[in-house]
Amino acid sequence: MSAGRSPYGSGKVKLRSYVVIELKTTAFEPEFAGKLNFYLTAVDRQVRSGQDNPTIGLLICKKKDGIVAEYALSDIRKPIGVSEYKLTQSLPRSIKSSLPSIKEIEKELGSRK
Repeated sequence: MSAGRSPYGSGKVKLRSYVVIELKTTAFEPEFAGKLNFYLTAVDRQVRSGQDNPTIGLLICKKKDGIVAEYALSDIRKPIGVSEYKLTQSLPRSIKSSLPSIKEIEKELGSRK
């Protein structure tokens, strides 16, 4: 793998895992971990095949208290990460131009019915 003229790492890595992402518009609450764990179990039992690694959960919240998150996840055996996000007023042009428009998303979702 390279970026520009500089090499970074070597070869390709296949994750072979489903990833469940839950976005919350509020601060992290301990019960979010239990709900995400439920979703991960559902994906593991209904979608994942024997060739796939365990499903990974990402919980993204408006705010996160690290100690509360650590306690909430301490006895959960599935790979779950908790992070917080910051909102900005606008996306950089390089990112915005690569995202589909709302009409394109609606068209794609409509064609799957």
